[in-house]
Amino acid sequence: MKRILVREEYCIGCKLCEINCVAAQVGSSNLIKIYRYVPELPEPNLIVEEDEYTTFAIQCRNCDDPMCLKACITGAMHRDSFTGAIRVDKERCVGCWMCVMACPIGVIKRTNDGKKAASKCELCVDRGTPACVENCPNEALVLIEVGE
Repeated sequence: MKRILVREEYCIGCKLCEINCVAAQVGSSNLIKIYRYVPELPEPNLIVEEDEYTTFAIQCRNCDDPMCLKACITGAMHRDSFTGAIRVDKERCVGCWMCVMACPIGVIKRTNDGKKAASKCELCVDRGTPACVENCPNEALVLIEVGE
């Protein structure tokens, strides 16, 4: 199972992880063009928290015992069998927000694309390497393999 390791001692608070997350969701690598020409951008699936001189990214931890999966009444939240990432089937999601309330990290949110569905980091399963990890200039975010 893959997870993103956050090394806060290397984070410089540049927020490039947030920007590249949005770019990956839109399907473009041209950061300037998406922020200039895409009218409604999705929110990043991670957020850089700041506390004085400490900064670090917070995103889904793809827990071993995920409360969001247990709370989901429709089965829209499910674990990807290949990567181990917790994913959301937006077609099955009814927007009850039980997953939002159950998440101990507080990283599941509503989509802002008009659909009543949950949204969260899914480790960019379609890309292979998450955009935030791939574009972190200081390697504060690292994709690791966690033993079962």
